[in-house]
Amino acid sequence: MSKIPVIVSPMFLVSTTEMVIEAGKAGVIGSFPLLNARTAEICAQWLIEVKNGLDKDIPWAVNFICHKTNNKRYDVDLELIRKYEPPIVITSLGHPGEVIDIVHAYGGLVYSDVAHVKHAKKAAQAGVDGLILVCAGAGGHGGTLNPFAFITAVKSFYKGKIILSGAISTGADVAAAQLMGADYAYIGTRFLAAKESNAQEDFKQMVIESTIEDILYTNSFSGVHANYLLPSIVKAGLDPATLQPKDKIDLSHLNGVKAFKDIWSAGQGVTSITKRETTKEIVDLLIQEYSAALESLKKVEVKL
Repeated sequence: MSKIPVIVSPMFLVSTTEMVIEAGKAGVIGSFPLLNARTAEICAQWLIEVKNGLDKDIPWAVNFICHKTNNKRYDVDLELIRKYEPPIVITSLGHPGEVIDIVHAYGGLVYSDVAHVKHAKKAAQAGVDGLILVCAGAGGHGGTLNPFAFITAVKSFYKGKIILSGAISTGADVAAAQLMGADYAYIGTRFLAAKESNAQEDFKQMVIESTIEDILYTNSFSGVHANYLLPSIVKAGLDPATLQPKDKIDLSHLNGVKAFKDIWSAGQGVTSITKRETTKEIVDLLIQEYSAALESLKKVEVKL
């Protein structure tokens, strides 16, 4: 069981099975994108590794891309989900219908990440168990909505689990997410520089040195808006001022290597990362901060 309501979000090219296992043992829910495994055979090995590395009562998750056009492993990875039965499947970029049928058949849960109310309604109608509200400031494919407004809007029509994403970096942030009505906080950027992260060493150092002002929100690289580290764009020889929007969604980098894999993504919570830590050290600190935040709430006095 989780010690605090946190899901470590699946990060492309960054999340590892070691991170998932260490997160689970430390008391939060770890996850990894299936496509981080470069072949289906490796992916199967990873699923076995996580299942064997955690007790059966410790939940963990995988991320599955539902965009059939761009996910060349759609059918193969769906069968891997059916065979290895990850407790939670997080769907992105597409309709989760097929995934829901398979996962619910073995008693698992499906959470779908959404950045717009219209997508939240579609996922809710499909029957997902939880909605991951990707708000402003989130790393990767972030949204633009304010979390207060997004949660209120979704709760008006949805009664399932709410997972809040977007620049959540501390245990106090986790407590705040709960106060806003979320069941879980979804944290990615905070773990970028973790020892178990597969991020390049230069990437980790850049994360440590960067602040909120080093984040750029653009769709120039994949056609889907995402937050990127400005220093990585400059390092790649590009001028951020001359970037052009991409008219067509192109997620082919999920299935192969492209030059812009060296253009690194991070969320606005990057300021909170100041040193190298293990996944366990990060989780332990989150737990301490979370407990302190709850205690401080008991002492709050409202003076009119």
